[in-house]
Amino acid sequence: MALAGMPSFAQQQLLRFRASDGLLINGLLMRADGGERPAVLQIHGSLGHFLARGTPRLLPHALYDRGIDTLSINTRLASCGQINGQGVFPDTSKDIEAAVEVLKALGFQRIFVLGYSLGASMVAHWAAARSSLADIQGLILEGCPYSLPDAHLERSRQYGSIPSYEGVYERAREVLGDDPYKSENDETFIWYQSKGPTRAADHADMFTYKTWWFLCGPQARGAVTHRQIARIALPMLMMRGEADPLIPDWVPGTLATIAREAGNDRVRVVSIKGARHDCMENPAAMVGEIVGFVSP
Repeated sequence: MALAGMPSFAQQQLLRFRASDGLLINGLLMRADGGERPAVLQIHGSLGHFLARGTPRLLPHALYDRGIDTLSINTRLASCGQINGQGVFPDTSKDIEAAVEVLKALGFQRIFVLGYSLGASMVAHWAAARSSLADIQGLILEGCPYSLPDAHLERSRQYGSIPSYEGVYERAREVLGDDPYKSENDETFIWYQSKGPTRAADHADMFTYKTWWFLCGPQARGAVTHRQIARIALPMLMMRGEADPLIPDWVPGTLATIAREAGNDRVRVVSIKGARHDCMENPAAMVGEIVGFVSP
């Protein structure tokens, strides 16, 4: 029996498939029976999973009701990947690529990729590095950071993190050695006051030195979205909740300007009224923008 406002369980399928390096990926497919519907591949942010609160959990059902199928995946940065050492940012491109191949194998021909929060940075990095995007119709970037390393550096200095940003960097160099990507040495650490002014748990963060290096460190070039966006020629929809406390209001417009100056004039910027970082706080506006973007 279907729950109110949700598709039947027969129309939802848990998928398991592997990235090119063998990592097992979990995904939730919501697909109608027959019909030529667009498919949105949803890439969410860190730590959680596709059954978490807010956008990752709610958006697929809302899109399904508007005629859009979805595949939501847990990348290697989900489920505490930054803490257990699995979540090395550049490698998330392998997860996205594997999911695209799954959708193509299932017969989808109109594929869009949506990145939410950190997931938007992952999507931009993947799209910028991919040799061809002919099989992708467009990107949707929601709550997209301008630069993850710069944001972490700014918060570290603002709240007086313990250790300092520079202190973490020096320790990471000691632990990881000359080739951080290939290093077999790593350690998990707590970064106190990296997200707030006190020693409270919700003001701290946890990483391994390798996951920090490629997500937050000064050499984490893949996570600097404003340097990736100019290399993407696909149509893009950039959304931000008008009261988003994490992404400054100038970010989506600035990213769009960079893309346009590089020759991409198919970029739309939208502010979702009444929404914070989860734009699903105003689902009608958010879903309406996505439906308009993916419609032929």
